[in-house]
Amino acid sequence: MGRVGTQGPKAKKAKPGVRQSQRLRGKQRHFAALILARGGSKGIPLKNIKLLAGVPLLGWVLRAAVDCGEFDSVWVSTDNQDIESVARKFGAQVHRRSPEVSKDTTSSLDTILEFLEYHKEVEVVGHLQCTSPCLHPNHLKDVVKMLREEQYESVFSVVRRHHFRWKEVSEGEVTQPLNLNPAKRPRRQDWKGELCENGSFYFATTQLVNTRCLQGGKVAYYEMESQYSVDIDVDIDWPIAEQRVKRYGYYGKIEEVKLLVCNLNEQLVKFLNSSTVNAYLPGIPALETLKGKKQVSVKFFPNTDTSSNDGEKHSSDKEMKECAQNKLRTVENLVNKLGITWKNVACFGSTECDLECLKKAEVRGACHNAASSILEVANYICTHDTEIRSLEEFVQHVLLLLEKLENKSS
Repeated sequence: MGRVGTQGPKAKKAKPGVRQSQRLRGKQRHFAALILARGGSKGIPLKNIKLLAGVPLLGWVLRAAVDCGEFDSVWVSTDNQDIESVARKFGAQVHRRSPEVSKDTTSSLDTILEFLEYHKEVEVVGHLQCTSPCLHPNHLKDVVKMLREEQYESVFSVVRRHHFRWKEVSEGEVTQPLNLNPAKRPRRQDWKGELCENGSFYFATTQLVNTRCLQGGKVAYYEMESQYSVDIDVDIDWPIAEQRVKRYGYYGKIEEVKLLVCNLNEQLVKFLNSSTVNAYLPGIPALETLKGKKQVSVKFFPNTDTSSNDGEKHSSDKEMKECAQNKLRTVENLVNKLGITWKNVACFGSTECDLECLKKAEVRGACHNAASSILEVANYICTHDTEIRSLEEFVQHVLLLLEKLENKSS
């Protein structure tokens, strides 16, 4: 739970936000979430849609914004078609920014101002940064509640840091401490630390933004716990952020997985269905855990062979659609037999034969080199090249979801 504070030393615990249906002071203002995602990132090319723990970076923040349920609209401002496609996939509307605000030198403020010029209905804008992927819906609910009920004009996110700072000096000068007395150096547990912006979000009224300011008027901070304060700037940040987001990221509204459907090449299916493999599942220990400890039913289906002798694909669209429908009927029968719903199904696939099952499953995994139609519906994209390694990665993802669900309910 975060903490909020107005200008000054006073801070108080924030209470969970609740959707306000009544009009506030006679008027319900339009709240918009806005993510800026330019295609020309220099530090990490197309950073905004690079996969982070199987999900495009942009997707982590969009998922929190959409599931928050407090915004009248959720937007991505971009100049790139690939980014636009990902944004729409995760439920956002897209503002195609102009070349004038798509330069390396363009400020975030100028880009927000252009967006507001085209969307006069917006009265409060939440500038969410997708480089902070551990944002959760409850953070956003808290902040929207502050703005609605306490009439703040701006709220921004901070994190508490325990860093001792020293004055930067030129050659020949002597440095000085800025926030400590070296003779009475405090222990960490005896020092509250300092509040620092963590860059996760900046909310402000349109009226304030039009004065070219995101932090002003009746302003407050929202303190996020350190585990949710993750920032990605350069390549070296990526693996660290990936580990943090796996543990602290928001994975959406999780349902219990009771059936895993694996669509694989025929040889791999025969191998996995063999009695020897069923005994101890060599090479995929996560499957053993899933079937045993988690008691998840696992079903392997072969992908239809669509190659001629020279390796070229020759199946028609009609054959593919028939294959997909047949597989869908088979899995639906299995779902009914187990007495579950598609909300309890995780599906892994790579060809168009798997498409209909993936569309209906709650958890949808795919190899990164799967058919484009499969990648369009998948909500987890594996990073490995081989099918068996990708399957293992997806199974580990399903295990992680189940662990998060258990922690949530305990």
